[in-house]
Amino acid sequence: MKLAPYPEYKDAGVNWIGHIPAHWDERRAKYSFKEIDERSQTGEEEMLSVSHITGVTPRSQKNVTMFKAESNIGQKFCQPGDLVINTMWAWMAALGVSRHAGIVSPAYGVYRPKDSESYDHHYLDHLLRVEGYRTEYICRSTGVRSSRLRLYPDKFLSMRVICPPIEEQKAISRFLRYQEFLFRKFILNRRHLGASLAERREAVTLEALQLDGTQNLRLDVVAKKMERQINRRDDEIYTPVGLYNRGRGMFHKEPTKGSELGDSTFFWIKEGDLVLSGQFAWEGAIALANQEDTDCVASHRYPILRGKPSVAESAYLLSFFRTGIGHLLLDHHSRGSAGRNRPLNARTLMKEKIPIPPLNVQQEIADIVYLEQKLTRTVASQIAALHEYRTRLVADVVTGKLDVREAAAALPEIDPLADEDALGDTLDADAGADLDGELTEAQA
Repeated sequence: MKLAPYPEYKDAGVNWIGHIPAHWDERRAKYSFKEIDERSQTGEEEMLSVSHITGVTPRSQKNVTMFKAESNIGQKFCQPGDLVINTMWAWMAALGVSRHAGIVSPAYGVYRPKDSESYDHHYLDHLLRVEGYRTEYICRSTGVRSSRLRLYPDKFLSMRVICPPIEEQKAISRFLRYQEFLFRKFILNRRHLGASLAERREAVTLEALQLDGTQNLRLDVVAKKMERQINRRDDEIYTPVGLYNRGRGMFHKEPTKGSELGDSTFFWIKEGDLVLSGQFAWEGAIALANQEDTDCVASHRYPILRGKPSVAESAYLLSFFRTGIGHLLLDHHSRGSAGRNRPLNARTLMKEKIPIPPLNVQQEIADIVYLEQKLTRTVASQIAALHEYRTRLVADVVTGKLDVREAAAALPEIDPLADEDALGDTLDADAGADLDGELTEAQA
């Protein structure tokens, strides 16, 4: 589908936008929105979360363990169509147009369109989360550093906002909903490939546990806890790692100077290491290091194991711990009551006896593990490229760089709610949800 620019443009009055279609309008937000400050008397309404990743969603759909108030009395009301801005995280574009009635934090800004026909909800939600507006929020926020920045109502309401004709906004929404449907479908199909391979790996692993040559040996007999402590240098750059839960692998954090690593003791990681999360192993936060993970570092909160030569393959150990039996062991040795944070007792885990099949069988399982990892990396690369393309497409369409009116007229209408029910929130799930031990969305 080839898209072209509009035939005629004019100056947008906003530097980062440059030009907008000649028949579009732009105006200060105060002429389109009014601030709403209505408070709940009971606190019994549904609590909503505001995130830079998923916009405005029911908190019941989130795994939030922080910032929970003892009472919701005095929280701000929010209606469908209201624009909600997380004042403290606006610099990350933590905002969205709500599809739900409920309540939000009193620290948030709630803005209601003065004319219900001035903006299409879906269009506005996309428009105000493009990178250019995020830069506007940063410039208009006050505070000494990013964690202290606040976007107050007067600063938002003085900002200039694009306003195409309402019918054109609906056409843009129609186009974007269809593209999102295609994106989600693509991602879901790729995930099904990975799920099928994971099922095969688990089946082969469980079969191996029943073989005649399989022995029950203590983990500390077949694996060694690796402690390659770094000789920290203040000016040297280190790349710490973290783990996704549900066995979804390892991720790299921002490279950091040794002087800024914190007080933890750090250890080098090498290819073939089995890395466990000291807090979230019970949620499947466990991964096998690849070549690209070599010479990254993990804090003392991440036990690092490695199968002993001629006894156990590290890849087999990973596969075992990702079976139901292995998960039960990780869960059993993870104790605590601080929300999801349940520290793993690596010392007692190492004393557990686990089934160790013959080496040739372990190698067969390892081959599947490596194939699964390769597929995961390929899919992750494709999804990252898709996210990048999606971000640019949305920005170009909502700011009028591309004309989608004709294309939208030829597309079937997609119900966004039905789409999510059918395909799940696949786009946003890859944007950083469920990292081990970290708050991954600006939400409260």
